Amino acid sequence: MSARILDGKACATELLQAATGRVAQCVVRGAGPCLAVVLVGDDPASQVYVRSKERKAAEVGVATRDHRLPANTGTDELLALVRALNDDPQVDGILVQLPLPRGVDSEAVLRAIDPAKDVDGFHPENLGLLMLGTPRFVACTPQGCMRLLAMGEVKLAGARALVLGRSTIVGKPIAQLLVQADATVTVAHSRTQALAEEVSRADVVIAAIGRPEFIRGAWIKEGAAVIDVGINRLASGRLVGDVEYAAAAERASAITPVPGGVGPMTIACLLSNVIDAAERRLGLR
Repeated sequence: MSARILDGKACATELLQAATGRVAQCVVRGAGPCLAVVLVGDDPASQVYVRSKERKAAEVGVATRDHRLPANTGTDELLALVRALNDDPQVDGILVQLPLPRGVDSEAVLRAIDPAKDVDGFHPENLGLLMLGTPRFVACTPQGCMRLLAMGEVKLAGARALVLGRSTIVGKPIAQLLVQADATVTVAHSRTQALAEEVSRADVVIAAIGRPEFIRGAWIKEGAAVIDVGINRLASGRLVGDVEYAAAAERASAITPVPGGVGPMTIACLLSNVIDAAERRLGLR
């Protein structure tokens, strides 16, 4: 079997095309969507991510406000900025780029964001609403994974789904989304025993552990769908996922590439969340 490629670039393009029309409707009603982006320090990867997000925002008509702070910015100063953005009626979404520098209380900063502007979906209130099945915002990467599964027409009802990773950013939210889609979900992590056996039983595998090619292709069940959230740079400079791609693609029915799979979807879903927030502000949803 040779897997069908779940093309994140194509899926993201479709979502962004729809976003452009939604932005136009917001403009007609008075004010287009606006995303405030907060970047602390000079981490090269974070700078690349922020530039990519702002470039895509400009393409669909979402305005951005760029707040770049030095690496020695303290928690109190950052909290003050977040509170000011919460109070700004022209800002629909607030993105604080992670990771924050050492010494900054990341949890306090994320909790300070107005849940109605938490377009990353990280605030405890938004995570709680997701748990209740009535989400305001769904975290961008899990949302992107679910959209890719839908694009691939992967059957989830009754399927065995394995989530590798238990972070509040990816693992836990996507496990909840899969439960709500009527999948039977197992969450695996660093202390899971007989991991290969768990993988071999899964009809759907979501890999989000941050370890290059840790999931061997031979573990994948014939016909399974594989969503690889991982993106790891090897010493050679090559980017790989958490799954041994070539070998897995020989067994899976559908698989995401790295790069070009989940990554583009994360940005597209972020902008979709910003537009959601603007539509709520304008009474369009």
